[in-house]
Amino acid sequence: TNQRFFCAHKQDQKERRRGSWPGKRYLTPFCMDLEQKAIERVKAASQMSFTLYGSPLVVTDSGGKDSCVCREIVRRAGIPYEVQHNLTTADAPQTIYHIRESFKRLEQEGISCQINYPFYKERRVTMWTLIPIKKFPPTRLQRYCCQILKETGGQGRFIITGVRWAESVKRKNNRGIYETFTADPSKKIILNNDNDERRQLFENCSLKGKRICNPIVDWTDRDVWDYVQSEKLFINPLYDMGFFRVGCIGCPMAGKIRWREFSMFPTYQHAYIRAFGRMLDVIHASGLKTRWKTAEDVFSWWMEEEQVEGQMNLMDFEEWRAENANRKASWKQ
Repeated sequence: TNQRFFCAHKQDQKERRRGSWPGKRYLTPFCMDLEQKAIERVKAASQMSFTLYGSPLVVTDSGGKDSCVCREIVRRAGIPYEVQHNLTTADAPQTIYHIRESFKRLEQEGISCQINYPFYKERRVTMWTLIPIKKFPPTRLQRYCCQILKETGGQGRFIITGVRWAESVKRKNNRGIYETFTADPSKKIILNNDNDERRQLFENCSLKGKRICNPIVDWTDRDVWDYVQSEKLFINPLYDMGFFRVGCIGCPMAGKIRWREFSMFPTYQHAYIRAFGRMLDVIHASGLKTRWKTAEDVFSWWMEEEQVEGQMNLMDFEEWRAENANRKASWKQ
């Protein structure tokens, strides 16, 4: 299980921080083949990046294990690169400290590192100010938080991400080794094979915006943890605390695990409740009514508790209906 790898890795992390690792490699031939394929993908992306943009690749670092592996793959590819982190404002403190420490090390090696702060409609935002602006909580069906807080970085560049097919069926169907990033799904180019016949189309595509390479897209969870442990990679300490995923505290995609997150980081629960309170104030100030009475009611609904008085669904939100009406209209076109 993953927990076994976490326990075995705990002492490894302490040694890694002291810089006492001898550098011996323990990769199996299969893992070495995966690594080599990922390196070749990165090298190809690097060539395209300089051809299309005249700039090196950008590794997007979320602070998770997949980003960590991607950084190591790019480093071993021996190509120029930069690293960027999109500040979501809802990450755990351990993630923030981990990013700071990682960036400090990278900058000492001469690698350019950058923190991207979130903006919405030309205004600097946080998770807590975004919720009142949108007038409805982020949900699994309406993940505006990801679109605004996580996916706006790397514009006009060729980026590296740690997306993997093993993470979800949706990613298996909609993500590839190489991709163009566009709001119009009909114009998106996805290459799922290293020898895809559409490779030339991808390289010559005139669409502006960012392109994406997912070098470990076909790695399993086991492949990632084997690589982390074998190569003694410096990963987020949240994994040593029993976390299986690293992301925003309270992310709706985490399901019931959120209760454990809030028990460990109660300040974030209070921040969400305050944001929901301001959201209700904005809604009521505009003359609209809600079936919720308090911010705590919103939080209980958001946490998917049963028997919540004044239960609502997304269709009750005018802002949500308007956004999805526009989206459906664009699909029909």
